[in-house]
Amino acid sequence: QVQLVESGGGSVQAGGSLRLSCAASGYTSRDRCMAWFRQAPGKEREGVALINTGGGTSYADSVKGRFTISKDNAKNTLYLQMNSLKPEDTAMYYCAGRASRFGSCTWASTYSYWGQGTQVTVSS
Repeated sequence: QVQLVESGGGSVQAGGSLRLSCAASGYTSRDRCMAWFRQAPGKEREGVALINTGGGTSYADSVKGRFTISKDNAKNTLYLQMNSLKPEDTAMYYCAGRASRFGSCTWASTYSYWGQGTQVTVSS
């Protein structure tokens, strides 16, 4: 059974930093496309950052230069380092992973596995 468990969310002031973690079990993150999404109240879910099987990364324009996605293959864990946080970054953050080792790695790809989410709140 695949489980993705996020942690690391919390409340910070604008300009602060948080690091989100997504621990995978029953799933090998090393050779999968994985991503972070977020959803704010009243808004649609949006892609934040993704990392492909080769380690290539992609970011939403709104977080470029501030967020960094990475994987620790030994720990089977996905991370999202968030710096210079802004109030508009406030949202529930979800990690997601593709079931297939093949195929495209984009925001529009099918992500079969999702974590339960971790709340990030940034105050001004």
